Amino acid sequence: MGPKSLPETLTIEAKPYAFTFAPRHTALLIIDMQRDFLLPTGFGEIQGGDLAAVTASIEPTKQLLDLCRSAGMHVFHTREGHVPDLSDCPSSKLVRQAACPENKQHGLVIGDKGKMGRLLVRGEYGHDFVDELQPVPGEVVIDKPGKGAFWNTKLMEKLQARGITHLIVSGVTTECCFATTIREGNDRGFECCGITEATAGYNPAFKISSLDMIHWSQGLFGFVSCLQPLTDALSPYLSSNEASDTVSTTPPQTPPLWDGNLDIPALASAYRSGLSPVTVVDSILKAIEAYKEVDPAVWIYQIPKETVLATAKELMVKFPDKRKLPPLYGVPFSVKDSIDISGIPTTTACPPLAYIPTKSAAVYERVIEQGALLFGKTNLDQLATGLTGCRSPYGIPRSVYNKDYISGGSSSGNAVSVGASLVSFSLATDTAGSGRVPAAFNGVVGYKPTRGTVSFQGVTPACLSLDCCSFVARNVEDARKVWEVCEGYDANDRYAKSTPQTLRHVDSIGPQAKGFNFGIPPPEALAVCAPVYRTMFNNAVQTLQSIGGNLVHVDWAPFENAGKLLYDGTFVSERLASLPDGWLESNRDHLHPVIRELFEEVVNRNSTAVQAYRDLQAKALYTRQAETIFSRGPSGIIALVVPTAPTHWRVSEVLGDPIAKNSALGQFTHCGNVLDLTGISVPAGTYAVNELARAPSYVDQTQPVTDADSGNESSEDEQQRLPFGVTFLGGCRTDAEVLEIARRFEKAAKAK
Repeated sequence: MGPKSLPETLTIEAKPYAFTFAPRHTALLIIDMQRDFLLPTGFGEIQGGDLAAVTASIEPTKQLLDLCRSAGMHVFHTREGHVPDLSDCPSSKLVRQAACPENKQHGLVIGDKGKMGRLLVRGEYGHDFVDELQPVPGEVVIDKPGKGAFWNTKLMEKLQARGITHLIVSGVTTECCFATTIREGNDRGFECCGITEATAGYNPAFKISSLDMIHWSQGLFGFVSCLQPLTDALSPYLSSNEASDTVSTTPPQTPPLWDGNLDIPALASAYRSGLSPVTVVDSILKAIEAYKEVDPAVWIYQIPKETVLATAKELMVKFPDKRKLPPLYGVPFSVKDSIDISGIPTTTACPPLAYIPTKSAAVYERVIEQGALLFGKTNLDQLATGLTGCRSPYGIPRSVYNKDYISGGSSSGNAVSVGASLVSFSLATDTAGSGRVPAAFNGVVGYKPTRGTVSFQGVTPACLSLDCCSFVARNVEDARKVWEVCEGYDANDRYAKSTPQTLRHVDSIGPQAKGFNFGIPPPEALAVCAPVYRTMFNNAVQTLQSIGGNLVHVDWAPFENAGKLLYDGTFVSERLASLPDGWLESNRDHLHPVIRELFEEVVNRNSTAVQAYRDLQAKALYTRQAETIFSRGPSGIIALVVPTAPTHWRVSEVLGDPIAKNSALGQFTHCGNVLDLTGISVPAGTYAVNELARAPSYVDQTQPVTDADSGNESSEDEQQRLPFGVTFLGGCRTDAEVLEIARRFEKAAKAK
């Protein structure tokens, strides 16, 4: 029998009173366990520090680290130090101590050459962690220029991205960086608990006083506990293998059973228990071949079997220690065929534009570096233009729920490959809803981060100023995990966003930790939805209220107006700007007929620069109005919740009226990138096919309603079901908060 699952919360004895934390929302933060601070001739000894205590803290810190790793908790390491030219080092820090009139101690200062390299300079031997506490793949390293770990770093951003609200803190020195970081964390809303044995300073008396100040006045800054209570709390939930320090590089005699679960945590657990990536590859390849009988239009390019198997074997050699596997080790994935992979054609479902790149896209490189296994490039609406999945010369992918219904687009193959359990996740794109709509139509998660937080380098643009990468995954946590790996500033991406100056604080305890404000579209906006969609959406709203959501009125106008800008205004002209000069004239006959019609309509508009500037000014206005709606305060909201799409068309319906049917699907998605929002589509139940009656605004009122319009084609439809999805839209850079609400909703919806 395996270990018990970790409970929602654990409680340990602490000062000034018991410390309660949720393991999935808690991270271990190890402060500055660097050679420069712990070993002889380092910066700490030059400061006049007694190394005995800090050196003695290495072993209990290692015990704490092993414990938290075994529990699957997030781990963060900080290193204090400066860039080689010291441009990030204030002059006061550099010279104050050495400038003391009677100084006989500080003969060397930051940047000077010591026996372990230049003191406190990044990249030097002394700047790195001691051997016993080296990070493993997947753990976050924060290089900080100051005493506190939050100042001028991405620590806050990284913690929020992982949904962290509580911190277990250790490291050196207690009186300096340890205490400063806990105080900074307290200011930002984190519940912090220092572990006595796993922290130390250069003066024993200072350690005692510093810890006492943290829990003084009934917990002014946080909590202080010991290693044993934490060990006692976590140990019952760890397997004997996880609790063991033994490293085995030899596979077990009997390979462990694998139930085929492709969720990322399930795969990670199976790999730690000895599952071979080769076993997973064999299973996936069989599933892909079998699914071709169901839907032959999922893939544009498949990685040869021998190549995938060779890559899996290389992973096993590269990472022999099962305790130190990267976060996406052996996780199968697919890539939209508008994302470059070196040596493999990028077609964007438009053969005349196909080319073979010599460099891979940045987002692809990120997941490969973390051990993911590529199985191929997936189909899409040509030139990433469309929301139906019916605009590709490589065939029409179908919903995994019912082959008569569209898969959605433009990331059609991405969603089908995940929904059909052919891969764990897929790298996609999103401009007008391309990562969200197909996810909803295939019962999976589609997440588009805030534009500019994931590099778009190496991706064929649709509307470059509005494009972003997106992730299709089996659940919210998997989508978050892929985002954690991929997010980050890329100076080569002209639209990349740097770390914001301020981030919202964390609500870690009390009513605020569970409650949140959300808004929905008004009844007149929802009236365009199919009746069953309105019913399903009302159920979703009730689910949100049951988990602490407070529904507040919002002004829908900025979202509606911004959505209209995307195709009714001049912004659609950017799709032509993404093509080489003269390309359309020379290749119009090679385009999919619907794409050709769309592009010719754009050309015939003869849009002017004046119109374009007016649209840009309108975009700025609507964006500012949306910022107000997403602001903190009693009337502000964390998320705007909308149906991902207003209905789900049959393939035959789209082929009969391709442009109007496509446009209808963007009712609630078009505004997302125009307003610089984050958005995630989450499954919200299923319904019988025969319940799908079309919304009046999408039915030609001059014609009688047929069975095809009402969805009542056959008694078979009573048995078949289709998925429904809702999208959580949040303000710019509020991805972490929106993801957490989406995760809670997903959990509650599955429990119903």
